[in-house]
Amino acid sequence: MTKGQKTLPDTLHPRTRAIHAGTRRSQYGEVSEAIYLTQGFVYDSAEAAEARFIESGPDEFIYARYGNPTVAMFEDRMAQLEGTEDAFATASGMAAVSGALTSMLRAGDHVVSAKALFGSCLYILEEVLTRYGVEVSFVDGTDLAAWSAAIRPDTKAVFFESMSNPTLEVIDIRGVSKLAHAVGAVVIVDNVFATPVLQRSGDLGADVIVYSATKHIDGQGRCLGGVICASRDFIRKTVEPYMKHTGGSLSPFNAWVMLKALETMDLRVRAQAEGAQKVAEALQSLPGLTQVIFPGLPDHPQHDLNARQMQGGGTVLALEVAGGKAAAFRMLNALQIILISNNLGDAKSIITHPATTTHQRLSDPQRAALGISDGLLRLSVGLEDPADLIADLTQALTAAR
Repeated sequence: MTKGQKTLPDTLHPRTRAIHAGTRRSQYGEVSEAIYLTQGFVYDSAEAAEARFIESGPDEFIYARYGNPTVAMFEDRMAQLEGTEDAFATASGMAAVSGALTSMLRAGDHVVSAKALFGSCLYILEEVLTRYGVEVSFVDGTDLAAWSAAIRPDTKAVFFESMSNPTLEVIDIRGVSKLAHAVGAVVIVDNVFATPVLQRSGDLGADVIVYSATKHIDGQGRCLGGVICASRDFIRKTVEPYMKHTGGSLSPFNAWVMLKALETMDLRVRAQAEGAQKVAEALQSLPGLTQVIFPGLPDHPQHDLNARQMQGGGTVLALEVAGGKAAAFRMLNALQIILISNNLGDAKSIITHPATTTHQRLSDPQRAALGISDGLLRLSVGLEDPADLIADLTQALTAAR
């Protein structure tokens, strides 16, 4: 054990684990985690180098693409937060999604996926996997009967976002996992909208949980990153060999930024979720909107399911502006506080027009099938005072009319 490191009790709450779990201290006993900006590591002898390449111990490293002390701290901390045995940190959220899927799939395998996904996730499933002989079936993620009909005895994996981007459909994780596990399929869940603060998908049946750390984990618009959380066997025997040879691992500096951000993630996400609830409730009474989509509202189709799975409605909502793209653009351009950007989970409130940004590569029929209209906007609520956000949205809606 390194200097100053203590064995943590198993009873610690997630907020405490987000500050202390996985810490590795050098001989100097530093309080803040150290950044190890090194690509390579020195061995005491040729025999030691040979032995390490055969099997590395928990604090033995070979090359930064394979592992690094700072990156390992982030991985250990994320695994403890998510409640999995292990984790592998990646260069971005999409590296986590593609790595989790591609590392385990081969030509001839079958995957069932929810059709409501982020545009880049759709690209991986529709273009990349099928290019190499993987068969992909898409279903309405909210319909358990559709999952049951699509999952076959030879299905290798199922994939979905626990809350879809950008229309905020909530998937029954327990229900889908039960169907998938009945045929031995691996359940891979992108849990980015829910965050590990508000929902632990592994407790609901998911085998593999992926995050874009770029979102709520960093939460301050600084670094790209991602992480795959799963069993030790899946991480070390399936994901690690693929990722270390294809080069999608996280940089030590970005891992350090994520480590420091984890210390405040619980406080940030809960405050953002509280603000999102207030904003969503206020928007319901404003003229100029045809719908407000937020799982924390009673009229959301999966409101009851969301209440069973998750603590709160999350930090993101969708709103549809009457008058289509022209009115939506007028509203966006009239905003004074909320920023136009395609990221989410930031301390600053951010809004985007999915049809022309995150989902612009999809055809008009595809967007229509997913409920992405020309008037739809996705709003990620930050840490500003909700009253200021409501006032900004109100005046922008007035301008749009």
